[in-house]
Amino acid sequence: MKFSAIWFILIILFLGWIELYAYQAANTLFKKIKSRRAKWLRRVYLFQAVAMIALVVYLRFSQTGTVSFNFLISIIFMSYLAKLMAIVFVFIDDIRRVIALFFAGNKRREDKKIASGKKISRSEFLAKSAVVAATLPVVTMSFGIVSGAYDYRIRRRKLYLPNLPSGFNGIKMAQLSDIHSGSFFDKKAVVGGIDLLMAEKPDVVFFTGDLVNNETKEVNEYFDIFSKIKADLGVYSTLGNHDYGDYMQWSSAKAKQQNLQNMILAHEKMGWNLMMNENTSLKVGGDQISLIGVENWGAGRFAKYGDLDLAHKNSEGDVKILLSHDPSHWDAQVRPNFKDIDLMFAGHTHGMQLGVEIGNFRWSPSKWMYPQWADLYTEANHHLYVNRGFGFLGFPGRIGILPEITIFELTNRPV
Repeated sequence: MKFSAIWFILIILFLGWIELYAYQAANTLFKKIKSRRAKWLRRVYLFQAVAMIALVVYLRFSQTGTVSFNFLISIIFMSYLAKLMAIVFVFIDDIRRVIALFFAGNKRREDKKIASGKKISRSEFLAKSAVVAATLPVVTMSFGIVSGAYDYRIRRRKLYLPNLPSGFNGIKMAQLSDIHSGSFFDKKAVVGGIDLLMAEKPDVVFFTGDLVNNETKEVNEYFDIFSKIKADLGVYSTLGNHDYGDYMQWSSAKAKQQNLQNMILAHEKMGWNLMMNENTSLKVGGDQISLIGVENWGAGRFAKYGDLDLAHKNSEGDVKILLSHDPSHWDAQVRPNFKDIDLMFAGHTHGMQLGVEIGNFRWSPSKWMYPQWADLYTEANHHLYVNRGFGFLGFPGRIGILPEITIFELTNRPV
């Protein structure tokens, strides 16, 4: 038996334990209901427990990244998160019982009512608390799917670049990132997001990777939408870690390579200038700035296809802008070794699609993995902007960290 199979069996056993333990809270409440109805409720609970574990087994052998996979994994996640919340209260009740038995030495003291009337036992109170706690993640995540997935926000940033040529003063740049077209379930909403972008009339548009989840064919039905993205100075793009087909099994190396070629053709078909370890010049009148685009380069386990030395070679202009999907690239290579890069656009993190943003306060679990996980980071006159992403991956929604279209205005005057 393979090591991965052993771990999968252990996971199934752990989920079974969660189901049994959470059943304690449900059964405490069932006892207060008429026996016939309680009998059916117990059957319903046991049925959903079997169904959840069966879904886990089914997804073990399913293709990841599809719309159906994302919804099913979200249902499973919500179910077990809710049960884990409930288990906390059941565990508290179990500890209370053990302490009561230890000190009283008499099991009859367990759940003894303090007084007659409307007061309930501690076990019943904790069981009801467990049910309330269990509903919170379900309600929150459901709201994130229904309301957050396509709640596109325009974010505006004015960036001061002291060496910016006068011809580019006031230029409007737009950034999209992490479209993940294989996750979409509302095409009309996607059209609305792109219309929102084009209403800004940007001079140039950048896309910083992850057009799909696994396969290039995921974007096929969205060609007509993304082809609407136009700008006088052009639309420029790079690849993200999901665009190479690294997260699925292919029938052959040739099939995987063909998928990458299809990805390159997809960018071309949409009218996007895909930059793969190369640079070009953006020109306004007699002024120019350099635009550098690298393939995906990520710290740790993420693929390092990017070659910044090659991309940077012979780049010209008083200002240099880098498109690189993963923000970890900034600390790892860009800041230490390429002091002439003034501005880097990235994405990748999605802000984990979960967090809190109130005014200038931002928090997300993403910060535990990425020092730069959302919005603008500045050191001296060097800037990194991390886009929160246009789409979503895994969980088909967003809670607190909403999908983003970013509009930048460049200026050579201090802000």
